[in-house]
Amino acid sequence: MLILLIFYLFFIFFFVAENINSLKECFSQGCLEGHFAAARSEASAARAAAASFSTTSKHNPLEEFFDTTRSPDDEKPVVYGRSWKAPELRLKSWDDLNKLWYVLLKEENMLMTQCQMLHAQNLRFPNPERIPKVRKSMCRIKQVLTERAIAEADPRRSAEMKRMINAL
Repeated sequence: MLILLIFYLFFIFFFVAENINSLKECFSQGCLEGHFAAARSEASAARAAAASFSTTSKHNPLEEFFDTTRSPDDEKPVVYGRSWKAPELRLKSWDDLNKLWYVLLKEENMLMTQCQMLHAQNLRFPNPERIPKVRKSMCRIKQVLTERAIAEADPRRSAEMKRMINAL
């Protein structure tokens, strides 16, 4: 029984090592290039599309969860704006509101990450009133989009718009 087990383990090791070597050769010779070209072009197109809405640096996507422009020791207060008003949002297109939603979502994630990080270090979160302003703007975007969905004459399109809004 022990001999069978040793033979089995040797066979698996040899098989895996042989396949790894053949894959290395295939990659070095470029024989898999055709298989991955379509996936690579789709991925680069997706990166280019995502980069067009990016609001932060492109070095590391995780940097979007942190305010890298200032340290917790800065004495000067952060200058920030007010929340978006519904009449202002009604002037924007559907696409602009969708983009603004995701910018606000990134901002909310960044603020919540910063809040948790400072809380873990027993430090005070500067300007805690920023989070409710971001959330209020997000609620107003949903309100404006819902108004547009209700006003839509085509019931199918209205239902589709409502599904998209509820998914936000």
